Amino acid sequence: MDLLPRIIPGDEWAGVEAGLAQRVRTLNKFLDDVYAGEQAAIRDGIIPRHVVTSSDGFAREAMGIHVPHGARCLVAGIDLVRDADGTYRVLEDNVRNPSGISYVLENRAAVARILPRVLGAFAVRRVDDYGPLLLSALRAIAPAGGSRPRIVVLTPGPFNSAYFEHVFAARQLGAELVEGRDLVVDDHVVYMRTTNGLERVDVIYRRIDDRYLDPVGFRSQTMIGVSGLLAAVRAGNVALANAIGNGAADDKLVYAFVPDLIRYYLGEEPILPNVPTYLLWNPDQRAEALARLDQLVVKPVSGAGGYGVVIGPRATDAELAEVRAQIEADPRGWIAQEVVALSRHPTLVDGVPRPRHVDLRPFVITRGDDIEVIPGGLTRVALQEGSLIVNSSQGGGSKDTWVLLGDGDRG
Repeated sequence: MDLLPRIIPGDEWAGVEAGLAQRVRTLNKFLDDVYAGEQAAIRDGIIPRHVVTSSDGFAREAMGIHVPHGARCLVAGIDLVRDADGTYRVLEDNVRNPSGISYVLENRAAVARILPRVLGAFAVRRVDDYGPLLLSALRAIAPAGGSRPRIVVLTPGPFNSAYFEHVFAARQLGAELVEGRDLVVDDHVVYMRTTNGLERVDVIYRRIDDRYLDPVGFRSQTMIGVSGLLAAVRAGNVALANAIGNGAADDKLVYAFVPDLIRYYLGEEPILPNVPTYLLWNPDQRAEALARLDQLVVKPVSGAGGYGVVIGPRATDAELAEVRAQIEADPRGWIAQEVVALSRHPTLVDGVPRPRHVDLRPFVITRGDDIEVIPGGLTRVALQEGSLIVNSSQGGGSKDTWVLLGDGDRG
């Protein structure tokens, strides 16, 4: 963690907050339409059917499954960049199992310990109500009938790279941290094995990808899932967060259609614009992108963590030739985007402040019919000079993000 915080004025944050709520509300409606509705956006030509159904994140197994309040994106992490004009743009939607919130809370706690006077000199909005908000949101999707639903956090286990965050989430929620072997399904009801016998589970905050959740429901060879879980979810006897099939909404092709989906579902203009994107399955857009490949950023649709990204202006001729061949072989598997001049922020390098590129991942919670945005989020830093890759898996760092109180704000 870098000790120099990123500071966002309250009035600037107000627009970002409204845009995040608008976007997540739309993604919830889109997913509910796809899996439990009439697929109206597809029917009305807002987004092509093949874009949705060919997504790696689309789950036919989720068709017909209803989620209380339509809260499919119960926790969302929306990646933003601030361009040279000061405009916040959405770089990516993360609505499957977004990670990073533990760093937000731990970074704030560390700054409060190390720099208490500096933090106290600013009117900074709090982030420590994340746990209670998440708990309230999980309770809101619980099956009817219980006043205090049992919630568990489902983890792949201690060898997972995000295991620390799974432990952190369980502590925040006051919930049991379980692995697949700790749960059993009987007559479409999920139970947890305890020393006192089987105890019913009402809500599962899962940190396992769809295809590993249930070897029966997903016809997989997973050893970390729970046999029969999908049937229990379909029967309405247990709630799952985030919902199955959410990957259809954070697909990099679907991303390009989100502004139109906002207009369609909400009748509003998007508050937060996208980064201009070329859909390479479209012959005209592909031809235009290939003609200026050395000026664009090229990303694999199924990629994550910054892997496979080719930044045209910094790529060698060999790298450009290779990615060109990959695009021509699999146009659906790639997108191209205009290069965005990521904002820079002073960052301590060997004890000296140096400018480094940053992005921002705010976290958004769908709580019943309400959308709650955690003030600030995870500022990620490209620690290598000149780098645009902020992902921690490739050597990126993080900062505490301070949203200052504006007029009418409460901590």
